Amino acid sequence: MTARRRLVRVPASSANLGPGYDVLAAALTLGLELEVSEAGTFSVDADGAVPGDRSNLCVRAFEALHPADGLRFEIRSEIPLARGLGSSAAAIVAGLVAADHLFELGLEHEDIYARAVELEGHPDNVAAALYGGFVLCPPAEGDGDQPPPVRLDPPQGVEPVLVLPIETVPTPAARAAMPTASASQLVLGIERSDLALIGRGLADRLHQPARRALYERSMDLVDRASELGAIGATISGAGPAVMLWCFWQDTGMVVEAAASETAGWAEVRRVPFSPLGADVPEL
Repeated sequence: MTARRRLVRVPASSANLGPGYDVLAAALTLGLELEVSEAGTFSVDADGAVPGDRSNLCVRAFEALHPADGLRFEIRSEIPLARGLGSSAAAIVAGLVAADHLFELGLEHEDIYARAVELEGHPDNVAAALYGGFVLCPPAEGDGDQPPPVRLDPPQGVEPVLVLPIETVPTPAARAAMPTASASQLVLGIERSDLALIGRGLADRLHQPARRALYERSMDLVDRASELGAIGATISGAGPAVMLWCFWQDTGMVVEAAASETAGWAEVRRVPFSPLGADVPEL
């Protein structure tokens, strides 16, 4: 009998997006691939930066739905760790989707999303990883179920440029009590592809100043985004990565300006938004 296997592709994500702390996120074209196959014995083939045993987050998420005995997990990821680009969310979504498809559990996206939120602890990154595009995540009311996110297509004419500092910031160190911010202008701007509204929405960054001491240079770059030719900028998730929001015709200029500005302490990448979420291609 032919051994079963599944390949799952999941995008990276940038969360918060300025005013939308734990509410807004966008999928990016960096990604993680998880291939799970029946091998007779359990094993994990992954980059040395992540665990090669059952404590691996892909495996832990998989086993939230089905035991991993006798399975081989092969993990390939382009997503930098501890930069605020949703590496843990991608791993969780990959593990859940792989278990659902390998064992034909028939779960709806909403079921996988709810389980992913339980494992991750907050909804924004896992929503973008699962659904793709931009997501707005309503909070659960009381002890009720986690409502599904509202998905928006990426705004036309807007491209992100990522600035990835060499240093890392562990997510727990960056997650603290944050003031509430209004994200209405940003969401409306994304829906309408209105650059002026997006720019004004990005300027409403109430939670980011509280983290300035963790990554001063990243915050200085956010403050000076317009000088580099960008519409605006946000700290990506827990940081320290910065996402510069650019009008597509200005992206090349912004990449050059950012590379010059961050020489010696960060890498600059042109990474488009992704309309696609978790995918299980045919093998």
